[in-house]
Amino acid sequence: MNAPTNTSIAGRLARPAALLALLALTPACGGGVADESGWGDSGGGAGVGQGGAQDFGLFKQILEDGEIPAPETIDDVGFFNEHKIPLPTPDCGDNVCLHGLFGQMGNMINGSNCTTVLLGMNTPIDPALLDRPPLNLALAIDVSGSMAGESIYYVREGLERMLDALDPQDRISLVLFSTSAATYTEFVPGDDPDLVNAINALDASGGTNLYDGLRSAFELAEAHAADGWQNRVILLSDGVATEGITSDAKIIEMAAAYNELGLGLTTIGVGTDFDVTLMQTLSEGGSGSFYFLQDPAAVQEVFVEEVTSFTVPLAEEVTIDVGVSGDYVLRGIYGTKRFEATGNEAQITIPNLQLAHRESVDDNQGGRRGGGGAILLEVLPAKGTVGADHYVGDLTLRYRDSLSKEMVEQSLSVDAPIAPEDPGSYFEGASVEKGFVMLNIFMGFQMAAIRAQAGDDRGALNVLLGLDEAVDGWLAQNPDADIEDDLKYIRIFIDNLRARGAEEPPPSQERPEPWPQD
Repeated sequence: MNAPTNTSIAGRLARPAALLALLALTPACGGGVADESGWGDSGGGAGVGQGGAQDFGLFKQILEDGEIPAPETIDDVGFFNEHKIPLPTPDCGDNVCLHGLFGQMGNMINGSNCTTVLLGMNTPIDPALLDRPPLNLALAIDVSGSMAGESIYYVREGLERMLDALDPQDRISLVLFSTSAATYTEFVPGDDPDLVNAINALDASGGTNLYDGLRSAFELAEAHAADGWQNRVILLSDGVATEGITSDAKIIEMAAAYNELGLGLTTIGVGTDFDVTLMQTLSEGGSGSFYFLQDPAAVQEVFVEEVTSFTVPLAEEVTIDVGVSGDYVLRGIYGTKRFEATGNEAQITIPNLQLAHRESVDDNQGGRRGGGGAILLEVLPAKGTVGADHYVGDLTLRYRDSLSKEMVEQSLSVDAPIAPEDPGSYFEGASVEKGFVMLNIFMGFQMAAIRAQAGDDRGALNVLLGLDEAVDGWLAQNPDADIEDDLKYIRIFIDNLRARGAEEPPPSQERPEPWPQD
């Protein structure tokens, strides 16, 4: 199989299955769950998140500001990552365990079956007991004029909380950049007075020389890099380069050269005007995460969790090979950015896997960040399939354990308790049912954003009204804090469309048909 490709949002949306993955869920879809008890919120080990995940903050902030978000401001990996999914006990014997869970239900629009397989990963490692290595952390902080006001205040708050989360052996280098870059501290303890004073005195003025700021931070991290340490850079900026080298391609090329030396990179966007594509691309290459600072609570969570657990990858060089049986057709892959699919085979590549700190669905800490997420496969019964043996396919996980440095391999088969042609619905536990709901909501947001961007506000409103009804009905039978929060933003989106004059769709207007047959 060829090297995995980074599948763009635009490319994914071009597929009919992706565009129409909506509204297959009505209150009746909550029935038919195989295991009514699920696995609870605490019996499934700690969640595992993918490196490079964009969070959901920017999309939510745009809605809260009364505006209509563009399609590129929501990302399936980041959206899924902000949902805590209970998984079976991680008893595979390794530090990361893969689960493949089957779900099938009758399409509530045209009655055809919809089939998904949830790929979930968790770990038996207790985040509170993790003995993480010391940090060699270089911070590149944007203090340009565009950061003035609330943004620079949030930065101070977040950095102060980060210092409280550091261990005595951790070392911090601080680079501040505006029109030019300057090193304020180099490889000092978190309680060093110069570091504390520099954070307290942060002020914003000048242009944004992002290239020099990031390069300076990488140089400091490289100068003090050592085996047994976590050698990382955090870039915090509004992401719009206006001084020095402003080419995104050159900034990415420079960062990639340092990534190859083993230096990780996490990016944090502030405000609503930063370069989403640049910041996300940088984080993907650096096996880190991309965050948007939505509010003070989110600032605290991002900085504290980044230095305590997200800086300690559980697994690196991660691949998941997918092989779907001839009784099904692999139709779509959601919740990961890097995959290549040929026919019924696919390979998923993930830069790294990191601990997710949320311990339960209700543990949102003001931000809903870091639930662990999941990957969803969409499959269709092959034409002419009758009386299948209920074998769906095989999954193989391979990764390098970040603690032992050994390569690990796990294989499992996914079986269905019902044949593809059987009517009715079945979910192999609460995980895959919630994953199915998440996929519907994500695609509903994407479809509405695409229609609104094209000037079809009535079409966008039509999508969201149907989604509102379906999700509200599901929640009546399945209370869930994550999905309740999603419903809140569905309704804000509806209100924003109406506020800018969207016409109400007639009752007779058909909504997009979910998962049509090819």
